[in-house]
Amino acid sequence: MDFKDWRKAINDKAIEEAQHQATQQAGKRRGRIANLPGTGKPLNLDDDPYAGDKSTAYRLLKNEGYAPPEIELLKEIRHETERIEQKLARLCSQGKSLRARRVPPFESEKRAYNAAIEKAAAEYDQKLRSLNRKILTFNLTVPLSMHLPLLEVEKLVQQFWESCPPLA
Repeated sequence: MDFKDWRKAINDKAIEEAQHQATQQAGKRRGRIANLPGTGKPLNLDDDPYAGDKSTAYRLLKNEGYAPPEIELLKEIRHETERIEQKLARLCSQGKSLRARRVPPFESEKRAYNAAIEKAAAEYDQKLRSLNRKILTFNLTVPLSMHLPLLEVEKLVQQFWESCPPLA
């Protein structure tokens, strides 16, 4: 094969010839596997050889828009965690905005904010303990590689108090 410097001498005929050769070579490569059974049809991924006795149940759940109970529980745990974190973030941003104002917050605002923090901390503690129960249930039903670590409730509540201190 001779070397041609395409930067110096661009020839339309040479380019067309190179493209023609490339398509012929691609056609030869494609021709080797063109006559396989099932060519052009989607793969059937519904048959899971590892599901065993549960395969029919999993297929029915999938067709109806549900997942196995373990996966539904995992989704629920993640959803609750996100919802709790969003609520706490809103409360912390409210405290930051009260502290950043030019006019100091009124006593009624301080009392309302401090009461909201107390209530949120109690709810946070309760919901974290509830999430730990769900995580334990999840860990009992899934393989070891899918286990979730338990939440450190006291540490997380303490971090919440540090990130959102009450107004003095």
